[in-house]
Amino acid sequence: MAVVHLPSQLRQRAGTGAAVVSEGSTLGQVLSDLERRYPGLSGWILDETGSIRRHVNVFVNGERAPVEAAIAEADRIQVLPAISGGG
Repeated sequence: MAVVHLPSQLRQRAGTGAAVVSEGSTLGQVLSDLERRYPGLSGWILDETGSIRRHVNVFVNGERAPVEAAIAEADRIQVLPAISGGG
């Protein structure tokens, strides 16, 4: 199982801590498992086609990764929604 690190706004939606474990051999499978296990996250990371949402960045071991990236048991995944603002 890979360890997925969530930012505070997604932790609140999931009702969980900063790090959770999730199963899958690809990043897409891991993220789908995460959304299945924590329904409050559904639609916030993946879109209806299973792609990572445009405003979300996902990193595997510090490198930005696509949904088809292979995932090993010891991998660390970070989910980071884009931050916008202006003045």
